[in-house]
Amino acid sequence: MVPDNVNGLPVHPLVVHAVVVLLPLAALGVVALAVRPSWRGRFGVLVVLIAALATAAVPLATESGESLERRVGDPGQHAELGDQLIWFALPLLVAAVALYWLHRRSAARTTEGTSAAARPAKRGALGVVVAVLAVVVAAANVVQIYRIGDSGAKAVWKDTPAASAAHGDGDED
Repeated sequence: MVPDNVNGLPVHPLVVHAVVVLLPLAALGVVALAVRPSWRGRFGVLVVLIAALATAAVPLATESGESLERRVGDPGQHAELGDQLIWFALPLLVAAVALYWLHRRSAARTTEGTSAAARPAKRGALGVVVAVLAVVVAAANVVQIYRIGDSGAKAVWKDTPAASAAHGDGDED
């Protein structure tokens, strides 16, 4: 269970920053591994680790958000979108693992004496399919993070004077 606050501050905004930084970073790493297979050996473990940490942070953000919701009220669409994020983060983690696994499999075959040129086209096609799916999953994660952040900002700031003035809703003299 996640505590409700730390030093009087709600935990949710603190935990959310881990997700907001790590998940797009993992998505960027997955795209890099997908388009530059030569980087998979050097950076694959790091990308998998970042994706795993981001994925682990998602339920903490969701749980802390539910605690905050009980204190301040329903944030509407923000909560609904946040609840869906784990279903974006998990495939990103799987994509990172799959890209790294492809590298390890290729490296093992090369070590056994089978050159990359000698492998069947089917195996090369698998790498392309995994890379394309990884890029799609990474893009979906970035879009979902944006949607969640946008809805959260609107839930927090929609009734503030600055937000009203920006939309022309302020009092005019």
